[in-house]
Formats: sequence, structure tokens, C-alpha cells
Amino acid sequence: MKANPYILHGIGPSPYSVKMRAILRYRRLPFVWKADGSARDVAVGAGLPPVIPALTFPDGTVMNDSTPLAHALERAHPGQRSIVPDDPAHAFLSDLLEDFGDEWVTKAMFHYRWFYEADRVFAQVWVITSRDPQMPQDRRREAMQSFNDRQVGRMAMVGCTDANRPVIEDSYRFILDTLEAHVGKMEFLFGSRPSLADFGLFGQLQILSVDPTPMEEMRRRAPDVYCWLLRLDDASGVEGKWLAADAPLPDAVTALLRHCGETYLPFLAANRAALEEGAPSVDLDILGRRWSQAPFRYQAKCYDALRKKLAALPADVRRRLDPVLDAAGCLRWLQ
Repeated sequence: MKANPYILHGIGPSPYSVKMRAILRYRRLPFVWKADGSARDVAVGAGLPPVIPALTFPDGTVMNDSTPLAHALERAHPGQRSIVPDDPAHAFLSDLLEDFGDEWVTKAMFHYRWFYEADRVFAQVWVITSRDPQMPQDRRREAMQSFNDRQVGRMAMVGCTDANRPVIEDSYRFILDTLEAHVGKMEFLFGSRPSLADFGLFGQLQILSVDPTPMEEMRRRAPDVYCWLLRLDDASGVEGKWLAADAPLPDAVTALLRHCGETYLPFLAANRAALEEGAPSVDLDILGRRWSQAPFRYQAKCYDALRKKLAALPADVRRRLDPVLDAAGCLRWLQ
């Protein structure tokens, strides 16, 4: 009897949905892309938080949250076009950069989508028509305004304020410039096959390549990155190899690690401290500017997971990995 396919419940304007879709495509796992607006209902119906995408496994199990989902697929299909580098040191760096994409680059995605008027107008149309393309016009206008108000109202909570805008936009430009210099020389971050880190960055950047303001910036500043995203969206035909464990890390990987050590990791540390102290605000300097936002509990979980993952690595791996993390300014935040 033929096994049931996976069912991926998501929508195109969701960075984590397109991230998981690209992973399933690359891994050649049979799946149905169910983008009918029911993803949150599927998650809630399974007793999960209202987070998309949700993935129904062939046995009927439902999971959500893209990082646990990616690792669940690794366990379910060991050795089948894995997206985790063979070398455990590279695997940790991939996990770190995926988390950076999911939880820091998403601030750029959210900022551009809801800060600029042209992007807000486009996002309303894209999101609502993704849920129901034939919605009557009166309901559509109401749904668009309601969604806009909800998302704009969340901007300060995730740090997307006018005061933080220079940091967010400088970070976006740095990531574009770094990847633009890389993708013309090497297919992906850890070799000629994509890693979880590539897909973590892809999810956010794919949305940024469609929303009007960041799309214009990307096409002008980093056209090769724009084309790289188009290729990675369906990499089912890619055959490649991992970077050798003893090979020098690509410049882009070390640059992204340094940027992570300057932005995301100090934010995570300050966020955890604010939560522990019961402080109403996370306040620190990032890239020479003051950053302030409300504490965020989920990102404290991310920080804890990264530190535990590093601590669990064998001593011989740490001897190779720690100097890399230290040189990038990351190690002090992860110990």
C-alpha cells in the first residue's frame, strides 16, 4: 500500500511556511502543499500553539514550528538528502545561523512588511487573498484592515520600532552584501548542498524578495542573492557535497557569525536577563545604536537551546569549534 504523503499547511506570505516547503522539496519527500488558509486551525485542532506552518505526517501526527519540524524530518528520514552537515562542528554553526535567520532576520522581514505604506498595502492583499482568493469585497476590506491593525500593533513587541529601524535596515543590507559576495563562488554556506542554515535564511529573505521595499533593495544591491533564492525554492535537482571538516570556512560564514555575535546573541543575552529580572524592556547597544523592545519568552527558549546544544558537544569537537566561535565574538554569549 502506498504511504500517505506529508501535508504542509501554510501560506505563501509566511516565511516559515516557504522555508518548510523548500526543505520538503529539496529532500524529495512526497507532500501536499495545502495553502487554503486553514493552517492555524489545523495546529489548534491538534492541541498546538497557533503557529504556522503545521505539518501532518504520514501517520497522522501533526507538528508545527519549523526548527523542530526540520529535525523531526531528519529523524524520520536519516541519510536521505540530509540538511545537517556531516561534521558536527559545521552542524552546530548551521544550527546557529538557522536560529539567527529565524529569530533575527525575521525582524527585518516584519519591519519592512509593516513599516512602509507600500509594503503594508501589498501585505494585506497577499495575506488575505492567500487565505481566500474569492472573498467578497466588503469582507476582504474588513479582513485586510483587521490584519493590518493586528500586525502593526505587534511591531513594538518584536522590536520593529522607528528607533530600531537603522539597526534593522543596516543588518539587512549587511546580510545581502555578505551573501552576494558568496553565492557567485559557492552554491551554499557549507558546500554545494544546502544546509539548515541556508533554509533558515531563505525563509525570511524569500519574503523580503517579494515585499516591495526590500525587494527593490535586494534586486538593486544583491541580484545574485535574488536569483539564489529562486534556485533554493526548489532545489530537488541539486546534488552536492558538504565542505570538508578541515577546509577553511567560507568568508560568508565567518562574516555572518561575526554579525550574529554583534547583533542576535547579545540581544538574546539581554532578553534573558530582562526576563529573569522582570524588567519591562530589553535595552542594549547593537551596531553602535541603542536597541529597546519588550522581552520575548520564545527567544529565551531559543537561547537556552543553543547553549545546551553547544555544551553537549564532545570535547574534540569543541576544540575545533570554540576558536571559530571565539574569533567571531559568539563564544562568550554561548557559554
